[in-house]
Amino acid sequence: MNAHVRYLTHPQVKIDPSLPVPRWGLSEVGRMRTEALAKAGWLSETTQIISSAELKAIETAEIIGRELNLTVEVKEAMHENDRSATGFLPPEEFELVADQFFAQPLVSIRGWERAVDAQLRITREVEHVLARKQTGDVLFVGHGAVGTLLFCHYSGFAIDRTHDQPAGGGHYFTFARDGRQVLHPWRPMEY
Repeated sequence: MNAHVRYLTHPQVKIDPSLPVPRWGLSEVGRMRTEALAKAGWLSETTQIISSAELKAIETAEIIGRELNLTVEVKEAMHENDRSATGFLPPEEFELVADQFFAQPLVSIRGWERAVDAQLRITREVEHVLARKQTGDVLFVGHGAVGTLLFCHYSGFAIDRTHDQPAGGGHYFTFARDGRQVLHPWRPMEY
């Protein structure tokens, strides 16, 4: 049977402009959503959980890992697109810059990592894990922008924000390990 590979984005976070974004953790709502997912049972065939090194992704992965009795493997290079050049941006400004990030994938927008580079990085990390050919389903836990870039790659789509997850985080898409065929687009983690 062809194993499933899922890419899950962390759900809602506690926004703290005084901290670097990679150090933000889950909000109470994000934690509750993740706990419900962990107990839902549909991830029971998962044998590997691979997480970004950002706190919000690790917290999401560890909640699921505890329920499945799996150790989380942390991969530094699975981080969100590097936005350290601007740091925290107010939501409206962030959305405008994110639109430009996806619309001009070959350009560094305001010093951000280019979309093409972030796509190459996240795809390389996923492929490195899948090359191990371990049995069972694989769950990657990460972020919205690089998740969208990964979804575009495996779907054969040009980089475009129209393929972004819905607002709020906590969504996933699934593809078949053999053949890398995307089985469905973004879904809320509750389904």
